[in-house]
Amino acid sequence: MSLLTISGLALAVPSAGEWRTLVEEVDLTIGAGEAVGLVGESGSGKSMTARAVLGLTPPGARVSGSIVFDGAEVTSLGAKELRALRARRIGMIFQDPRAHINPVRSVGDFLTEAMVANLGLPAREAAARAVRLLAEVGIGDGARRLRQYPHELSGGLLQRVMIASVLALEPDLILADEPTTALDVTTQSEVMAILDELRRERGMAMLLITHDLELAAATCDRLAVMYAGRIVEAREAGSLTAAPLHPYTSGLLLSRPRLEETVHRLLVIPGRPVAAFEADPGCAFAPRCAHALAACGEARPVFDGTVACTRSAELTLQGES
Repeated sequence: MSLLTISGLALAVPSAGEWRTLVEEVDLTIGAGEAVGLVGESGSGKSMTARAVLGLTPPGARVSGSIVFDGAEVTSLGAKELRALRARRIGMIFQDPRAHINPVRSVGDFLTEAMVANLGLPAREAAARAVRLLAEVGIGDGARRLRQYPHELSGGLLQRVMIASVLALEPDLILADEPTTALDVTTQSEVMAILDELRRERGMAMLLITHDLELAAATCDRLAVMYAGRIVEAREAGSLTAAPLHPYTSGLLLSRPRLEETVHRLLVIPGRPVAAFEADPGCAFAPRCAHALAACGEARPVFDGTVACTRSAELTLQGES
């Protein structure tokens, strides 16, 4: 059964007297306890898609389509209902914890405030639970950490604090928006391992937003690849990385360095990524695609639930994708 179902989602924002589309025709489902990775380059619309789930869209944004969470249509919820959804059912881990944790309040205040306000726990009990949560995310000496302020913690520790704050309320769905981008490679691995383990233990679903296809494949059950505001491929993680169907997915995989291979120059996708409002009427990826034909620039390929490429079957048979 699907916990979250996004159907035909489109989002546009006003700019210089016109509407600029950032997300269009996005279909995505996440089952209870499932982890789905939403992957793409900067500007592809993946973060905006995640924020739309919580109604955290830019001021004046125009949103259409359907977002159903546990049977309720999110786009029709009022402010009070949205606050309740954010407080208990869906938690979000942001990319930069320093931008989302109040710098003048202690770590203890940050961790216990929601537990007191939303769970009704006494302050002492909330503090004890916060110490246990810090231990679970790999932070020792929790009692001392609660008295510290954000500037006293490294980026890795602060992101662990952010994860602990989300896990404290045990939501049904976690939206993780580039949770390790600002961290070094070793710390990235540790933080993602902690998040994945604790999520599985609690049976929570997760939508992981990332530009790192291999990271998403190692963590998620299914992957959805996004380009120019649309999903171009969505499949089980192992199948997608083993045999990509869309040229863009293939390009992302080929541009990643591998420990087991020695190469003098990595392959790159030519050109630059475009936002949805910049895309041509045909396939948005066509100007960068080595397999594009004239017909690819004439009509936008339809996403059939697996891939959006008119040549995918042909290229797969030829082993060119």
